[in-house]
Amino acid sequence: MKPTVLQLSAILIPEIREQLAERFDLHRWFEQTDKAAFLKAHAAGIRGVITGGHTGITRELMEQLPNLEVIAVNGVGTDAVDLAYARDRGIKVSATLGALTEDVADLAIGLLLAACRGIPSGDRFVRAGLWEQSPTPLAPLPLARQFSGMRVGIVGLGRVGRAVATRASAFGCPIAYTDLRAMDDVPYRFVPDLLALAEQSDALVVAAAADQAEGIIDAQVLAALGPQGYLVNIARGKLVNEPDLVAALQSGSIAGAGLDVFVDEPRVPPELYGNEAVVLQPHRASATVQTRTRMGQMVVDSLEAVFAGQEPPGRVA
Repeated sequence: MKPTVLQLSAILIPEIREQLAERFDLHRWFEQTDKAAFLKAHAAGIRGVITGGHTGITRELMEQLPNLEVIAVNGVGTDAVDLAYARDRGIKVSATLGALTEDVADLAIGLLLAACRGIPSGDRFVRAGLWEQSPTPLAPLPLARQFSGMRVGIVGLGRVGRAVATRASAFGCPIAYTDLRAMDDVPYRFVPDLLALAEQSDALVVAAAADQAEGIIDAQVLAALGPQGYLVNIARGKLVNEPDLVAALQSGSIAGAGLDVFVDEPRVPPELYGNEAVVLQPHRASATVQTRTRMGQMVVDSLEAVFAGQEPPGRVA
C-alpha cells in the first residue's frame, strides 16, 4: 500500500509529478474545496507532507495529522514551519539544501548587472520606439555604472553567498563579507559589523539564511551604503526594512536596487513600480527547469527515505 502524502503547494516539473503520483497516495491540499471534510476522511492516514518554503505548514494543520512522519520542503526556507513543534513530535523536516545555490547566485549577479547598467530601462526605451526618435539615447537615458571592479559586500557567506562571491570575483570585484563569524576557508575579507561593511561597499548583496532576523538592512545601513551604492536581495524579503528602502531610493540616498524577495509577497511596495533605479523579480531565483527538477527529486527522495526508516537528505529538524 502506498504511503499517503498531502501536497500543500504545486510542483511544476512533469516528471516529478509523475514520480509522486506513482510512488505515493497523493492528495493535493490546494485542490480541496471542503478542507474540513477532507481532513475528517484522510488526516489519520497522512504520513508525509510536501510544501514550499513560502507556504510552509501551520501548527494547526500539523496538530490534525496524528501520524505525520515527514515534512519535505520544496525550497530552503523553513521559517514557515514550526520546527520546534516538529522536533517535539518526532516529525522529520527536510529542505532542498544546495539545489538552489547556483541559480540564486546567478540571479544575484544578474540583478546587480541589470541595476548598474540600466538594462531594463534600455530594453523599455527600445521597445517603445524611442530610440528612433532620439539622435542619441544618452539624453533620455543616463550613463550607467560599471560593474567590473565594484567593491561587493556580502551579507551571509553560506552556500549562496560563496557562490555570489565566486561570480563577482570573476568580474574583478574585491569581496568582503559579514556573518556570525569569520570563515577560515575563504580568501575574502571579514567585516564583523554590517554598518561598516555597507560603508566599505559599492554593492551590498543580501544572501543570509537568517530565518529569525528581520529588518537588518535599515535606513542607517542604506545611508552607509551611500548615493553611489546598490542593494541586491535574493535572501529573505523581511531582512530589508522596505519603508526605509523606498525612502532611500526616492531621495537618492542609494543609487539603485535589485530585488527578488519582498516582505509581504506577492504584494510589492507600489512606490517601486515606477522607479527606474530598481529591478524587480517575482521571487524566482530558483525558477529554472534544472533547479526545480533537482528540488523536486530531493522532495521525492526525502519522503521515500523516511518511509523506509532512513534519514532524509537535507534534514533540518
